[in-house]
Amino acid sequence: MQAMKWSILALAVAAGTTQLAFADQQSESKGFVEDSKLNLLNRNYYFNRSAETQRSVNGAGDKVPHDGRNWSHGFILNYSSGFTQGTVGVGVDASGYLGLKLDGGAGHSNSGNLPIENDRSPADEYSFANAAVKVRVSNTVLKYGYLQPTSPVFALGGSRLFPATGTGFMLTSEEIDKLFFEAGYFTDARDGVNTFHNGSIGTSYSGAVANSAAYAGGKYSISDQFSASLYYAKLEDVWNQYYANANYVQPLTANQSLTFDANYYYTKDTGSAKAGDISNNTYSLAAAYSVDAHTFTLGFQKVNGNTPFDYAAVAGTNGGGDGIFLANSIQYSDFNAPGEKSWQARYDLNMATLGVPGLSFMTRYVRGTGIEDSTNGFYGAYEDGAKERETNVEAKYVLQNGPAKDLSFRVRQTWHRGDATTGGNVNEFRLITEYPLSIL
Repeated sequence: MQAMKWSILALAVAAGTTQLAFADQQSESKGFVEDSKLNLLNRNYYFNRSAETQRSVNGAGDKVPHDGRNWSHGFILNYSSGFTQGTVGVGVDASGYLGLKLDGGAGHSNSGNLPIENDRSPADEYSFANAAVKVRVSNTVLKYGYLQPTSPVFALGGSRLFPATGTGFMLTSEEIDKLFFEAGYFTDARDGVNTFHNGSIGTSYSGAVANSAAYAGGKYSISDQFSASLYYAKLEDVWNQYYANANYVQPLTANQSLTFDANYYYTKDTGSAKAGDISNNTYSLAAAYSVDAHTFTLGFQKVNGNTPFDYAAVAGTNGGGDGIFLANSIQYSDFNAPGEKSWQARYDLNMATLGVPGLSFMTRYVRGTGIEDSTNGFYGAYEDGAKERETNVEAKYVLQNGPAKDLSFRVRQTWHRGDATTGGNVNEFRLITEYPLSIL
């Protein structure tokens, strides 16, 4: 598997036989101020999760409640400058965040949207700011500061009121036509509810802490229908992780198509193995048939190894991680227990083709079986033969015109049923309203 790390470079070299990217973005720069953008996103978030059981964390048998109920509103101000003109362009990105509690009390605070006070109640308000400097040469951009990586092997998530971020370097490059390459090096992380920027990098399940995280990889569009991705990541003294993806779209007629998607992860402990001995390979396969407004999807996922499939997150909170690009990682469960195999059936409806643009629906059902007891104490005790299932329903509407254009409403409901080690019985409802405003 070590050779896979170098296959990322091979992908770039092979792609180099194709033509270089046809547009030099830096040569088209209008200037630092002239290309500046300033946007304000209003996000209103109601979160209600009720759980019949408690969840074991950090492999120590400690139990924490994982229910939560509160209503919050967030203001996210994003500024992105242009680049100075010349061969080397320089710019800055900055963001300001203000979160307000609209409703919620002690005993129902674990939503991930608001900080938790000493009395276990959600904070009334909190705020923080992020900033990064950026340098561009041709079609390559290097950034340093507070950033939100989104790679398949190191991603800090944005599914709550505010996104998680990390401190480090991030490089993106599109010098070669049809090839997107990225790399990053991070030394700390902050989840969505903390105001400090010096938290540690960890994992979503083991509780291990890494001094740094590094990753590299990219996506190459072999044709208009077929693309492939390869990535490598290293959490210092925790693991080496490898990822591969293949995606193929086969048009059938003007209004029909088939899409096939395959994801594969291999994780192996490294250095002092702070998360214990790990040798885990996990994959998912999905096939989707689209006709007019309808899409029908079937998915399969399998975990092989004596640990769950784990991924990078913010240490100490077991949150903020989003680097799990698997078909059956859904609203509540990741279906990633040791040995677990899971099936998914999904249906999507896009009402635009039926005369209601902006309105869409989704429902899916996933069932997981074959869970095995973990032999790695860092990951707690999974019950042999445990099962779980989850149903999601989602509806979204985006206003298409008028003074409130782009105002969106999203309703998400989940029902999770399973043995205690899979999270038990959980009902979760989310109502998310977003209104973006372009100021510059």
